[in-house]
Amino acid sequence: MSTTASHPKIVCFGEVLWDVLPAGAEPGGAPMNVAYHLKKLGNDPAVITRIGTDDYGDRLRNIFASSGVSTQYFQTDPVHATGLVHATPNEFNEVVYDIVQPVAWDFIGWEDRFTELLAGAELLICGSLASRNATSRETLLRLLESPPKKVLDINLRPPHFHRTWIEFLLGKADILKLNNAELELITGWFSDYTSPEERIKSLQDKFKVETIVVTMGGEGALVAHDGATWRHPGYSVQVADTIGSGDSFLAGFLHNVLAGVPYDQALTFACGLGSYIASRSGACPDYKIEDVWALIHSHPEQQVIKGVL
Repeated sequence: MSTTASHPKIVCFGEVLWDVLPAGAEPGGAPMNVAYHLKKLGNDPAVITRIGTDDYGDRLRNIFASSGVSTQYFQTDPVHATGLVHATPNEFNEVVYDIVQPVAWDFIGWEDRFTELLAGAELLICGSLASRNATSRETLLRLLESPPKKVLDINLRPPHFHRTWIEFLLGKADILKLNNAELELITGWFSDYTSPEERIKSLQDKFKVETIVVTMGGEGALVAHDGATWRHPGYSVQVADTIGSGDSFLAGFLHNVLAGVPYDQALTFACGLGSYIASRSGACPDYKIEDVWALIHSHPEQQVIKGVL
């Protein structure tokens, strides 16, 4: 059974899959994780993706439907299996990924109904991973010509990316989210800057990206927009795993930006949500928004610092 979305304001494109962890398989994939948390925050996102005709695919569809996220733009692949990622935490609490290919989400095809879907949306959220295969890449190219603002969530997983395509996507982005390692890697292609602020400014100057958000692990996060920066130190939590914490951060940030919340407040909530999810197992645990606010309010000393680029 699928749910339907009535004129969704946010559309997520890309991979849905299973993260196969030592403790078992958990549903995941950046578009799924972002959509899940957006729904928890009261939004009605739509997800364009592709699953296999297998038990993993059926379970993903049921999980989405039960959480209230629309599955009406799910495609079913009769040939390729639902995506799997073998995820293994290392001694630094970082997750090492083995992303199986080819799988169903490599073959997301264009549908004419996407035109109407995007015409009424405010944001199109996409990542770099789902474009590793030509079929999904061609579909994404057509989606990028649609009216909504483009949110690019960089996800550089070797060997699943190429510089030329990443730079093309950067040129399409209105809002860019990436982590500090990805910021260093990308700006290292064309500059020798060292500070995050210098690297961010070089990206904005080169690719005309309106807003850049950088997550920095235990050091919090930074937002740059219109010549100003906002930096939050983050929240200290007992980490269960970091899978999906960046996706929940992005959902929290976008939810607030769409609502017109000032950037410092949007960043504070995003850091709180990302930290809270890192303290729970899996990318999409059940939780209440009050739990996130409780974490934020328990650390009143963690304040946003405003600066300039």
